[in-house]
Amino acid sequence: MKAIVWTGELEVRDDVEVRDIRANEVRVRIHAAGLCHSDVSVVNGTIPFPPPVVLGHEGAGVVEQVGDAVTKVKVGDHVVLTTLGNCGKCDACDRGQPTHCRDTAGKLSRPFTVGGEKAFQFANAGVFSEHTVVNETQAVVIDPEVPLSSASLIGCAVLTGTGAVLNRAKPRIGQSALVIGIGGIGLNVLQGLALSGCGPIIAVDANPSKEAASRQFGATHFIAAGPDVDTAEAVKAICPTGVDFAFECVGHPALIRQSIDLLDWGGSCVLLGVPKFGSEASFVVNTLYNDKSILGCRYGSARPHHDIPLFVKLYQEGKLKLDELVSARFQPEQVQDALDAMHDGGLNRAVLDFV
Repeated sequence: MKAIVWTGELEVRDDVEVRDIRANEVRVRIHAAGLCHSDVSVVNGTIPFPPPVVLGHEGAGVVEQVGDAVTKVKVGDHVVLTTLGNCGKCDACDRGQPTHCRDTAGKLSRPFTVGGEKAFQFANAGVFSEHTVVNETQAVVIDPEVPLSSASLIGCAVLTGTGAVLNRAKPRIGQSALVIGIGGIGLNVLQGLALSGCGPIIAVDANPSKEAASRQFGATHFIAAGPDVDTAEAVKAICPTGVDFAFECVGHPALIRQSIDLLDWGGSCVLLGVPKFGSEASFVVNTLYNDKSILGCRYGSARPHHDIPLFVKLYQEGKLKLDELVSARFQPEQVQDALDAMHDGGLNRAVLDFV
């Protein structure tokens, strides 16, 4: 079958196979997969990952086969895939915090072969392939009327961005917010803030062309960062005492520091961007004594089997934007074109079509 593989270089291969399913697994025919910066981070070394690896972790498709012990899905179901692979049995899973399940980290599975050589599955998903095998807890059934190209983005961008607002920050109506970095994650933070009734909502990005999308997804203000712009002063012109929430979606230590510095008393900084492995950030300690908080946030603190159906319902009610996230669609052979378009900064999200 066809898949996009990192072997030390980015390759589109047609000699990829995936193993037979086990009792608690499902085989999914991938229809669409979003191109995320985390995939790029494997290629550029920001996220160290051993090759060969089938990339992709944000996808949707149709269930083709289920294991003997599977009860949550059936053949023919349309599903959004999640990266968690939580066990569903531990204390964390029982208390509704699957991102705290220890089964979701540190395990590198190799269900694929590439040219006969065993290959890893990125982020428990490997959705840049025509077929993949995942734990049944990773396949969340959705209404088949929802376009899979749009639904594919729920599994990472929407869960991470909107989830960070609704599950981790939990703002109150009327609280102010700053979002730094308006990519796929940042746009979904914006729409999560808009859903929560926040305001003002300030979007910051170095690319001025991001303003239109920022406002479409909920920003009330936009600041084009650059050498001639004092971002801190521009934010304070809108919120003189600082913001209640700052979401750092880039993963740059200097921007993390800036996000913390721009908090009002009692404010919280939510970290979503992924810096290079081992990076450190600093802050002035005494400023935190004004009840400020720094919040790490993994995968939007998501509860996929609760959140994904909720987001689909909000989409169907016209309250959550999914179609608007899809800026362009590419065939797998065009993955380099998709990467180039991503780096040019003109996309909300690129989707790869595998059907």
